[in-house]
Amino acid sequence: MNNSAVVIRGLRVRRGRTTVFDGLDLDLPAGRITGLLGPSGGGKTTLMRAIVGVQIVNGGTVTVLGKPAGSAALRRRVAYDTQAASVYDDLTVAQNIRYFARVLGVGRKDESRVIGEVGLGPQARQLVGSLSSGQRGRVSLAVAMLGTPELVVLDEPTVGLDPVLRESLWALFRRIADAGATLLVSSHVMDEALRCDEVVLVRAGRVLAQTTPRGLLDETGSDDPDTAFLRLIERDSAKHPRSANEDAS
Repeated sequence: MNNSAVVIRGLRVRRGRTTVFDGLDLDLPAGRITGLLGPSGGGKTTLMRAIVGVQIVNGGTVTVLGKPAGSAALRRRVAYDTQAASVYDDLTVAQNIRYFARVLGVGRKDESRVIGEVGLGPQARQLVGSLSSGQRGRVSLAVAMLGTPELVVLDEPTVGLDPVLRESLWALFRRIADAGATLLVSSHVMDEALRCDEVVLVRAGRVLAQTTPRGLLDETGSDDPDTAFLRLIERDSAKHPRSANEDAS
């Protein structure tokens, strides 16, 4: 517990008639970048929602920074950037950042910092509704970077971005982790596993592996994360023949 930012025990989640998780146990190490990887529909977003306390759960416990997920005491300690940009289209980039900064009670210096960190300085006075989908996503990411959150949960933050911008954002994630924060970053792009300190691979609501990037390659005898993940899926399918039809969102 002392070395874990997140401790999950016996998590059960149902969505409609679908069981997403049925007794999931998982510990996420503090002060590191953990990549949450797996195919679409494997349960990544549901797991992240449970960690930040916005997912209805049917059983088990989720403890975040020593407190129950979703506790009021965690509101400024946990940041969450969803897949869909959670910003206002009728405000400029700067106005969005200023609004959320005031909600969080952070200063003007922080507003300029996060706009610069996500590379939106030239678009600061543009209406968010006029931006590309990738730029809108970066505005939402900038909001998540406000203040000094201890846990940063990012749901596919680099989707749709060009390689140069992806590289700069991963450098930013590394700086945040080096400063002491814990990051949980989801992706279905397997090569992003190599940028993480630890990877958790999920499929059909199950954890197929929790290891280091090097450990993932060594364990599967693979040269690249795509091949490694496919081999893990083959093993899982042999144990759970129905998995291909049971993936949850």
